[in-house]
Amino acid sequence: MEDRKVLLSVKDLVVKFNVRGRILTAIRGISLDIQENESIAIVGESGSGKSVFTKTFAGMLDSNGFIDNGDIIFNDDELVDTVVNMNKAAWSKVAQIENKLNDYAAFEAGAEIYNALQALKEEKASRSQLSAEEEKQLDDTISELVFQRTEAFNLKQTFDPSSEKDKIKETARQIAEFDEKIKQLQKGKQDRIAQRKKDAVADTAYLKEYEEKKAALKEQYAQETAKPISDAQKKRNTILANEIYLSVGRYSTVKRNKCINGLLEEMKKAMKQGKDLTNDDVLNALFDKVTFRVKYSDKTEEKLHGQCVINLAKLKDGNDWTQVRGKKIATVFQDPMTSLNPIITIGKQITSIIIKHQHCSEVEARGRALELMQKVGIPNPEKRFDDYPFQYSGGMRQRIVIAIALSCQPKILICDEPTTALDVTIQAQILKLLKDLQKEFNYTIVFITHDLGVVANVADRVAVMYAGQIVEVGKVDEVFFDPRHPYTWALLSSLPQLAQKNTKLYSITGTPPSLYNKIVGDPFAPRNPYCMKIDTLLDPPMFQVTDTHYAKTWLLDPRSPKVEKPEAIHNIHEKLMEAFNI
Repeated sequence: MEDRKVLLSVKDLVVKFNVRGRILTAIRGISLDIQENESIAIVGESGSGKSVFTKTFAGMLDSNGFIDNGDIIFNDDELVDTVVNMNKAAWSKVAQIENKLNDYAAFEAGAEIYNALQALKEEKASRSQLSAEEEKQLDDTISELVFQRTEAFNLKQTFDPSSEKDKIKETARQIAEFDEKIKQLQKGKQDRIAQRKKDAVADTAYLKEYEEKKAALKEQYAQETAKPISDAQKKRNTILANEIYLSVGRYSTVKRNKCINGLLEEMKKAMKQGKDLTNDDVLNALFDKVTFRVKYSDKTEEKLHGQCVINLAKLKDGNDWTQVRGKKIATVFQDPMTSLNPIITIGKQITSIIIKHQHCSEVEARGRALELMQKVGIPNPEKRFDDYPFQYSGGMRQRIVIAIALSCQPKILICDEPTTALDVTIQAQILKLLKDLQKEFNYTIVFITHDLGVVANVADRVAVMYAGQIVEVGKVDEVFFDPRHPYTWALLSSLPQLAQKNTKLYSITGTPPSLYNKIVGDPFAPRNPYCMKIDTLLDPPMFQVTDTHYAKTWLLDPRSPKVEKPEAIHNIHEKLMEAFNI
């Protein structure tokens, strides 16, 4: 594969969900670069996290889901380049920001003393409260009991009062026991905290020593922060002031001022702590707490010019998401009838998207919509323009969904099992359509599927997911013809097309692990026939097979015993060529 620009870079992504008072970790530390104009397939069993992964960079997580860690950097040239129009009032605001930054910069000289003072305060506070480890242990125990109590309560509601009174009575007794245990644990926690506070107040010798140390540090801090700031700090603050205004210039006056105040507060904290504000990673993290950073490039009297650093994992503003979702990252879902409004005409559904994102007239939108309908293979688009979705076949509806997704010429097209609801003949037509349109529109396809036959015909690269992790990634011929992870072996062995006559079809034993619990070792270990002791103890790193092929298995460690692939996937090249016509 030729070198391509990285369009989307995912680093250490962790996604969690609040489910009935418990935390489910759906994505566990995924890192993946998605390249421009490529087709990458994401495969794995149901529940492996395929759809959740792609929803994170489309901004479509369910309301109970959240990104707990990681970055998703979107490198789109059109969005990256930013210009803010300036006038006298705007330059005056930039000057005010710069003056405040210069005031805060005095704190940098006393950063070491400030950190020592904060550590002293934290030490004192820790003496009157539970340690983080103690509190977590108690809270986890209480949380587990609350969950069990909820499950028992829900079970009780399913019993028939006329015939299952004994079960209702027994479950009610269990609920009462849970309530008592929860109450005792909560009281015990409060009693321990109260005792810690009482002991801390009684330790007069420590309190006296604490006050003396604090007074000495405060006096030293006042002396250090009274010194004038350097020319280098002033020069840096001039650039930071421009970057702050660049980063909020697209907002309304009220929101702009609110964001400026938020960014100034973050800068003040960072200067007090002595953080390196010339380091891009440090600055990006500071800006992400309020809005994404726009790096300063140059300026004139009328304009400020900069380059965005768009981290989709930290994007907060709804208007910012409208510039990405649909316009730059579009999705084609599994069932077209759930994507189309049954009471609005097909033409209206396409033109409304074009008008919203491309700001053109209704006449222009109609012309573009008809052109798209023709491109996706709708016969007589002028006659079918005012039809309703129920008047289209399943394959034609999916073509319309593709037309809507492509109406704004996105950079990334996420295809979430778009052919599953269609028959085999129509599947082939839709896959060919997606590949043909990719050559014209130059978009990247992210294809989510269970069907490895689809992967063989569509993808340039394949990422295999299991239990919220990518366990193998590589070019399609590498993953198909030279798989290295036991889970990939199992998936390929399960293909009906590879089964021999009069032999039993292979299936993967067991079930995926519960993502509510902390997983120790390799998550595939309980189902892995090649499991070693280390698989049950340590999560394997991602081993490099070639420059483009990686697998997350201890079998690739030089110290591991040599293991042969399953018999079913020996000579897999010839079998797949015949089975999938590739």
